[in-house]
Amino acid sequence: MTKYHFVGIKGSGMSSLAQILFDLGHEVQGSDIEQYVFTEIALKNKGITILPFTADNITEGLTVVQGNAFADTHEEIARAHELGLKVIRYHDFLSEVANQYTSVAVTGAHGKTSTTGLLSHVMNGDKKTSFLIGDGTGMGLPQSEYFAFEACEYRRHFLSYAPDYAIITNIDFDHPDYFKDVHDVIDAFQGMAKNVKKALIAWGDDPYVKSINVDVPVYYYGFDESMDVYAKNVKITDKGTEFDVYVKGKFFDHFVSPQYGDHTILNTLAVLTIVYLEQLDVDNIKDALITFGGVKRRFNETVVHQQVLVDDYAHHPREVSATIETARKKYPNKEVVAIFQPHTFSRTKAFLQEFADVLNLADETYLCDIFGSIRENSGELTINDLLALVDNGQLISEADVSVLKKHDNAVLLFMGAGDIQKVLKAYMEEIGIDPVF
Repeated sequence: MTKYHFVGIKGSGMSSLAQILFDLGHEVQGSDIEQYVFTEIALKNKGITILPFTADNITEGLTVVQGNAFADTHEEIARAHELGLKVIRYHDFLSEVANQYTSVAVTGAHGKTSTTGLLSHVMNGDKKTSFLIGDGTGMGLPQSEYFAFEACEYRRHFLSYAPDYAIITNIDFDHPDYFKDVHDVIDAFQGMAKNVKKALIAWGDDPYVKSINVDVPVYYYGFDESMDVYAKNVKITDKGTEFDVYVKGKFFDHFVSPQYGDHTILNTLAVLTIVYLEQLDVDNIKDALITFGGVKRRFNETVVHQQVLVDDYAHHPREVSATIETARKKYPNKEVVAIFQPHTFSRTKAFLQEFADVLNLADETYLCDIFGSIRENSGELTINDLLALVDNGQLISEADVSVLKKHDNAVLLFMGAGDIQKVLKAYMEEIGIDPVF
């Protein structure tokens, strides 16, 4: 049995990978900042030790997993090298794990986490599937046949993987602190796609996705009947969304999803393509699909009287737009209010007008200060630059959340990838609800 130490264990992928190794019988510990991060709940529930950073954590006999946010000069990494310990980067280690199974990598600029969560849940309805989801959730199931995992494009880390299948949900310009432009992003996805062994499953209405060239079969999914896999006869009900699925022009089956929004149908089509290719039991898959409860921080709802409080990770204009669309479709008779915290100064600057445009789709918008990151904690612009472009907008913080009470019949969308949850927590306390994340 190996004893693993994770440097940056609260990172979403690192937390998930630590849980997988723990489930498979290994001894696992890790270190991180002492500030609360939502991923630590699952780690603590499994009894995984989380330590504050210090070189003293690193002792003989450890295998050290290095989070991608941490340089070789970090005190713990430096000590590990001094002691001659094995140090392996997160993405390299994840590649080793994935290679032990029939693997499905889920990638794309948006929708990775939701699709990976759906894929792992649905496949486990028929076959044992271990999984790593970017919401900090991971599970290693002994005797698994499959491994579903989220593959991030940032810094081209996903080039380390050689999956049997890959799902590309979309390609878009993001991470402007690393990628030069959308063509640089496309080049990264092209490199990843070349590593896929069996088949590529991709959204067929994305022109950037359609530009990817591979030697394996490609299955495009969407709503148009020209797609290899498409949805037809879509109906929105109080139970969710139901639709027929066709593969290569032939009726595959009728499915019911408990979710709302076109993007959720597209995610389901991607997953069902894997089901089709691996010839899984469709009745078992349908039963699993209807019980999918979503993933952490993706339209997670708390209903309080006539208000619906939503915790969502949306931090790119397309994600914010999708979250607002979901709220409109699921709650057509309620006001939609956006409470948004931009994530990183470079992303806010790169998409300033786009953020304003999508936030203007809400009935009213509240903005929090820009959240930095370990790599980037300052910038030239401020939240006021975005506020100036937003209609019906105003600033908010955890100190002045009482203003949200006036929206007594509304969906309140708390969106962001930083610590927007502190504003949600403050509001829940304001209205007498115990916040549990």
